[in-house]
Amino acid sequence: MFFWMVGVYFQPEFAMARNILTRVTALISILDDIYDAYGTLEELVPYTEAIEKWDADAMDGLPEYMQAHYKEILNLYDEIGNDLATKGRSYRLTYAKEAVSVVGAFYMHPTQISFFLGTQCSCSCSIFQMKKQAKWYFHKAKWFHTGYTPTLEEYIPLALLTTGYEALSITSLVGMGDVVTRYAFEWLLGDCKILRASQIICRFMDDISSHKFEQKRGHVASSVELFMKENHASEQEAEEELQKRVVDAWKDINEEFVRPTTAPMPVLTAIINLSRVMDLLYNNRGDHYTHSKTELKEHITSLFVSPLPI
Repeated sequence: MFFWMVGVYFQPEFAMARNILTRVTALISILDDIYDAYGTLEELVPYTEAIEKWDADAMDGLPEYMQAHYKEILNLYDEIGNDLATKGRSYRLTYAKEAVSVVGAFYMHPTQISFFLGTQCSCSCSIFQMKKQAKWYFHKAKWFHTGYTPTLEEYIPLALLTTGYEALSITSLVGMGDVVTRYAFEWLLGDCKILRASQIICRFMDDISSHKFEQKRGHVASSVELFMKENHASEQEAEEELQKRVVDAWKDINEEFVRPTTAPMPVLTAIINLSRVMDLLYNNRGDHYTHSKTELKEHITSLFVSPLPI
């Protein structure tokens, strides 16, 4: 996980940002797995309700593993809030909490999001967004547990948002220092072409690399299976088509990167670096994030353990 975040920003001045992003990403990854693989539908209902309440007392009655995860979420955001308060940046926690439940964007038009952020929403609004995150994952879990197969048109909007990429992008800015302003957050949560392109890269590369493993484990149909079914295509044809969409998404990112925006260059670089690392984690049709003891282990050893040749 830390290897991934070093790829986003390696500079010493972003140590706090790396720490925050690493820990939040770990919890989001576990949250995704709880809804995707470990929780039963009967367990996920009260867990989603607990996140709705955002209260330590709501843990009562949850399975032990859910209690442990829920407690870590509450404690981490309290800790981040305290750290930001000492630096006069408490407002950033609002954006981070909102982003952790990007599901809110699934139900809100971009103009509504802009208005929502412009009101400098209170903690209760931040909790509202976390509720949406849980509901979003629950929606996908319900597809699987009820045996429902969505169309590709149904799947893609939800699948892009359940990448967690919006949450990671927003969280990546929280600890970056004075280079990040409110305008950077609002730019990212508005109609941001780079963000959508990054979500496409993440989703389709993930699906191409991991769909076989996930179908064996038990998972809702991925974009690969859905494309094959709707277009009477082979697996190879489906993967090639999705890979073309990944290439087009990179073109969108490159186009936006050279176009002037209100976002400063360090912000753009951090967002794009998230996608660059994604390209490493899911390259050659391999899921090196899930199966990290193979190719990814060699990269980690090379970066952190092996000395540089002189």
